[in-house]
Amino acid sequence: MITFNYYGHACFMLDTGHEKLLFDPFLSFNKQAKLKPSDVICDYMFVSHAHEDHFSDALKIAEINHPMLVAIPEIINLFPAGYDNVHGMNLGGSAHFSFGTVTMVPALHSAGVAGGVACGFVIHFNDDTVVYYSGDTALFSDMKLIGEKQKIHYSILPIGDNFTMGIEDAAKAAQMLKTSYVIPIHYNTWPVIEQEPSNFKAYAESIARCFVKIVEPGHSLDLEYMHK
Repeated sequence: MITFNYYGHACFMLDTGHEKLLFDPFLSFNKQAKLKPSDVICDYMFVSHAHEDHFSDALKIAEINHPMLVAIPEIINLFPAGYDNVHGMNLGGSAHFSFGTVTMVPALHSAGVAGGVACGFVIHFNDDTVVYYSGDTALFSDMKLIGEKQKIHYSILPIGDNFTMGIEDAAKAAQMLKTSYVIPIHYNTWPVIEQEPSNFKAYAESIARCFVKIVEPGHSLDLEYMHK
């Protein structure tokens, strides 16, 4: 069973029981986070883009854990030259790891690093659970194609608005993706992205054939799914 551990904002871990996959490490300046970078244990680290609220603790966690970094080449180049536990990818590419297969998909957002692009990840785990993390993104029509290529069980989507999709667009994304479940993230970190997740849940479940799972920072969710 895969467990989703939420650290607030857009930082979370997917734990297979054998491998720990950390996404977008932002803890030190994240008031929602209940742990410090020095507390994190992970085997893999995925970075969707290089904005501070997704990258700020990446170097520190890499130094402590030496996880495999999965990111675009421009982000990998931000790490010290001697850091060799890396796997560079780019949009549309897939790679196989011990836990399953990862496909890097587009995100419609700025990159935070010169020459780079923002991205999302579709993770097809060995137990056939499929998780889509959109990264920071606007709504875009190719989400429909992402949902057509694989049956997505869980989508992890931003709802905060201002910097990313808001409630209505994230609900439309869930509809286009044909996802079974949605976990909303990237909200209530600062006043400019304050949202009531129960409003997203009500609206998304009214227009899409999905269930919304609200996970509070510091809490976890076992990713069980049922075929619809």
